[in-house]
Amino acid sequence: MPIDTFLFDLDGTLLDSMADIAMGVNLVRAELDLPPLPQSTVRAYVGDGSPLLVRRSLPEGLYSEERLQRFLTLYGEHMLEQSRIYPGIREFLELHRGKRMAVVTNKHHALTVRLLEEFGISSFFQAVIGGDSASEKKPHPGPVLAALKTLEAKAASAVLIGDHHTDLRAGRTAGVRTCFCAWGIGEAGGVPSDFLAETPFDLPRLFPGEAR
Repeated sequence: MPIDTFLFDLDGTLLDSMADIAMGVNLVRAELDLPPLPQSTVRAYVGDGSPLLVRRSLPEGLYSEERLQRFLTLYGEHMLEQSRIYPGIREFLELHRGKRMAVVTNKHHALTVRLLEEFGISSFFQAVIGGDSASEKKPHPGPVLAALKTLEAKAASAVLIGDHHTDLRAGRTAGVRTCFCAWGIGEAGGVPSDFLAETPFDLPRLFPGEAR
């Protein structure tokens, strides 16, 4: 069945946001008199949502709901400093403007909406499913199924485009095709995908728009 529905992860797929995420983590650590973590270390902690990111970034026993909220506050204050849209992404979205599109991310919904608006791409998406929008986060299929329901789309005609094994697992379990983005933050973790994009410029080749 032809693909007419595009579901996108956010961090590491649409946006290069790793530097600002690492800054948020290290600002929390600084308040606890802990040394900063290298960006490569924080990178390995990203993909499962903010609670696990903060828990992994702090010594055992120091995680709390208060420190999670502190991270969300600090990150929210700095998340536009170094983040950017990956080259080629805006053009790909424009290529498929008018088709069913959604963002399905483990990032908090409010932060996701703000980023999409600040970078001027919110109008492409008819649905935004954040990490606090459904009862489960990716790799659970729930967020993907929620996006399909909102879009009134069929799984068989949808593809989930993401850079992390949580995306691939969620998509496969939900019955949609998956595309792994090798340019992103995460890793496939041995999970197979239907498509592989080495750079965003591979996306129009894999998913061409209709001839005009």
